[in-house]
Amino acid sequence: MTRARRSSTRRFVLPVAAAPGVVVPVLPDRARILGLDPGSIITGYAVIDCVGPKSSYVTSGSIRTGGEAFPERLKIIYDTVAQLAREWQPQEVSIEKVFMHRNADSALKLGQARGAALCGSFAVAPRVFEYSAREVKQAVVGTGAAQKEQVQLMVKHLLKLQGELAPDAADAIAIALCHAHTRHMQALLAQPSRMRAAR
Repeated sequence: MTRARRSSTRRFVLPVAAAPGVVVPVLPDRARILGLDPGSIITGYAVIDCVGPKSSYVTSGSIRTGGEAFPERLKIIYDTVAQLAREWQPQEVSIEKVFMHRNADSALKLGQARGAALCGSFAVAPRVFEYSAREVKQAVVGTGAAQKEQVQLMVKHLLKLQGELAPDAADAIAIALCHAHTRHMQALLAQPSRMRAAR
């Protein structure tokens, strides 16, 4: 597993609005988030801490399953994510939503890899949140049509990371940051209703 190292903080604000009648869940002000970018050959992972609008980098890397048979790949993903969950103790997991794939076999394998990664994270019973690839890119880069290279550059810039960062690890960081942005905005949106209830 490869890991980029550096810890920093950065203030984020993501402009979103709640639809009328939608109940916005209120999450704790602080959380450790495990971001997962599953793949049957390479699974990216990232751990960040967030306190209110600030996020700080903890660790990231790639789980490489090599040329093993497919069931063995799933076991490697499951075992490694379970180990990461026990080591870093995330309270929340952020993962990319399943998307329609042109190749049915590839979609099936991706779905199974995703399931193995999620099940591995359940070692610490976290809350799980899902985001589409477009939502992740919009939150981190500012456009849902961003390229992988743009995502990689932005996560390094936002968290002030130095050195090489694998694309899969960068994607996992972006998924974690997307959740950090979203949970902060949900807290801001919930403030008026909480203040009204206190009166």
